[in-house]
Amino acid sequence: MSGSELSAQSVKPASDSVSPLLTLCSRAQLKKIFWGVAVVLCVCSSWAGSTQLAKLTFRKFDAPFTLTWFATNWNFLFFPLYYVGHVCKSAEKQSVKQRYRECCRFFGDNGLTLKVFFTKAAPFGVLWTLTNYLYLHAIKKINTTDVSVLFCCNKAFVFLLSWIVLRDRFMGVRIVAAILAIAGIVMMTYADGFHSHSVIGIALVVGSASMSALYKVLFKLLLGSAKFGEAALFLSILGVFNILFITCIPVILYFTKVEYWSSFDDIPWGNLCGFSVLLLTFNIVLNFGIAVTYPTLMSVGIVLSVPVNAVVDHYTSKIVFNGVRVIAIIIIGLGFLLLLLPEEWDVWLIKLLTRLKVRKKEETAEGAADPGSGPQSKNRRARPSFAR
Repeated sequence: MSGSELSAQSVKPASDSVSPLLTLCSRAQLKKIFWGVAVVLCVCSSWAGSTQLAKLTFRKFDAPFTLTWFATNWNFLFFPLYYVGHVCKSAEKQSVKQRYRECCRFFGDNGLTLKVFFTKAAPFGVLWTLTNYLYLHAIKKINTTDVSVLFCCNKAFVFLLSWIVLRDRFMGVRIVAAILAIAGIVMMTYADGFHSHSVIGIALVVGSASMSALYKVLFKLLLGSAKFGEAALFLSILGVFNILFITCIPVILYFTKVEYWSSFDDIPWGNLCGFSVLLLTFNIVLNFGIAVTYPTLMSVGIVLSVPVNAVVDHYTSKIVFNGVRVIAIIIIGLGFLLLLLPEEWDVWLIKLLTRLKVRKKEETAEGAADPGSGPQSKNRRARPSFAR
């Protein structure tokens, strides 16, 4: 996600009254900042909450693929929830059919055909399932702090794939961020002493981050960018694909006893539904937040989930925050934040430094032109006064 550029203009009012346009801009910015804070808190809490609840679920229900399938089915609710919001907020209300047809233009002039479904939706359904399954399977192997911080490496993988596949602009600072992410992965593995259990868990979450990056890059390559309604429809279609074509896999896993439970009464339905609701909320806020605030804040919310998971792990598990693990977390977090820098960050930095230099020169010139510091005042101060 790329950050939004803010242009600030210095206006000198002719009178003491504040310009109505300036007031309107200030209110609009304050509103956007307020929504930004709310969205960051929602993203952080829903992502950290879903991760912790998944860890809790596996204590009684050791079936990561079934949990992935169950949660993905809830994607079907995206478009109905979006339409409810459209009816409540939009001035020009459309019927479900009209809104559906308008959002289907995202797939092309012919809309959502069977060919489009299998060529442009089905591959993303597979990538979605793999991303979530590998992430959940990694939670079984290692603690949630390591999982959440390692998943942040997907931002570095997105940059590398975009640079190779989409021919995006080369940025040295993002190469540095990618190197930091890789170094953090190695250090995280070293922190656990290269045990097979932790190595498998780290490999799983890195695979999940890679699938997530591939999903994002292919989406941009094949479909471009989507509005909120189009994204809601697309995610609902992924839910339909999951119900129609992925349902057979958890059934096979059950009968082969790879993911087996004795009775349906033993399934912690509260945990499963809670995880699904939190994951659905996370994805809704992630798509809705881009429309109401700055896109970069979505990524900040994901980063903030790392310390939240660390605090929970500290009190609920036997995680050891040794020096190597802490340094690895800091390195990956720093790399993630470097990747949030916009493409024109160097131009903005040069402009800022130039502006500060000009302002310093102006202040120096004003100080030199001050009558109190002129040569005449110096002569006056130097001449002794004999007046009594």
